[in-house]
Amino acid sequence: MKALFTLLGLLITLTGAAQQRFVNLGDFRLENGQTIRDCRLGYRTFGKLNAGRTNAVLVPTWFTGTSDNKKFVAEPGNIADSTRYFTIVVDALGNGVSSSPSNSTTQPGAQFPQFSIRDMVRSEYELVTKHLGLTHLHTVTGISMGGMQSFEWLVTYPDFVDHVVPIVGTPRQSSYDKLFWGTQLNILERGNYAPDAMKTVAALHELNLTTPGYFFSHLKAEEEPAFLQQKEADYLNRNPYDWAAQLRAMIGHDIYRGQTVAELKNRIKAKLLIVVATQDHMVTPGPAIELARSLQVPLIELPSDCGHLATSCDTTILKTEVRKFLME
Repeated sequence: MKALFTLLGLLITLTGAAQQRFVNLGDFRLENGQTIRDCRLGYRTFGKLNAGRTNAVLVPTWFTGTSDNKKFVAEPGNIADSTRYFTIVVDALGNGVSSSPSNSTTQPGAQFPQFSIRDMVRSEYELVTKHLGLTHLHTVTGISMGGMQSFEWLVTYPDFVDHVVPIVGTPRQSSYDKLFWGTQLNILERGNYAPDAMKTVAALHELNLTTPGYFFSHLKAEEEPAFLQQKEADYLNRNPYDWAAQLRAMIGHDIYRGQTVAELKNRIKAKLLIVVATQDHMVTPGPAIELARSLQVPLIELPSDCGHLATSCDTTILKTEVRKFLME
C-alpha cells in the first residue's frame, strides 16, 4: 500500500510539472539574417535539479511533434527518467506550439522566416541559459528531427553538454532523404499549400514510416483503403505551412558544413552514443552509421521491420543501452 501511494504521488508530481510553458525570446535573429518577431518557445519540465545542478536533460521534439507528444520520455524507467533527471522537453520552432507560420500574428503563413535546425538549437540554448539559468546539460537526446537537433548540439555548443544521444536522426541528409523530404515539400508548394495537399503527403509519409514487411504483417490489403482514408483525415488537421517550414529546416541540415570528419572530431567534446534503425525508410541510417564508425563511438542498431518506428518496437534495447550509456 505504501508503494502504491508513493507511485500515485510521483504521478501527480509529474502531471503537475508537465504543464505547457512558454518563454519569450523577443526578436530572434536567425542564421540567415531574418528575424522571428516576438519569438516564443514552448517547453515542459519534469523532475528536479539536484544540488549540483548536474542532472538536466534536454529533449527536442521530432518532426511536427510537440512536447505533449514527447513527455513520455520523462516517465519512470524511460531514458530521461524524471526521478533521476531534470528533464526539459522543448517544442521546436515551427511545430505549431512554439513560434510557427500557423500561430504568428505578424508573420503568418508564407511570411514566416525560414529557420534551420541550428536555429532550433540556438533557441533551445537561450531557453536553458537565459531563462532556466543552467550553465551545463547532462544530456541532449531526441528522436528523428530531435536526433538531428541532438547532432547539432554536439557541434554548436560542444562544451555545454556531457552526453549526446541522437536516436534515428542523421548528421546530414543522404540523397534518399533529400529526395523523400523534398518530394513532400514539392507537393505542398505545387499545391499552393492547400489543405488537400496534405492528403498526398499523408500517403507518402505513412509509406516511409515503417517498411513493406511491417505493412505485410500488420495491414491486410483489403484494409488499406480505410487505413488511408483515416490517415488523410488525420493529416488534414496539420498545418501545411508548419509542415513545409520544418521540412526545409531538415533538408538543409548538415553538421559537417564543409568540414572533414577529422575537423569535426576536433570540435566534439561530449560523449556520443548514436542509435539507428537499420530498416529506416524515413531517416536513412547510412550517414549516422558512417559517422559513428569514423569517430569510433558506440552505435546501437535497432533491427525490427518497424523501420523509423523501431524506437517503439525495440524499446527494451533502446532503454537498456541508453540508460547504461548515461550512467557512464
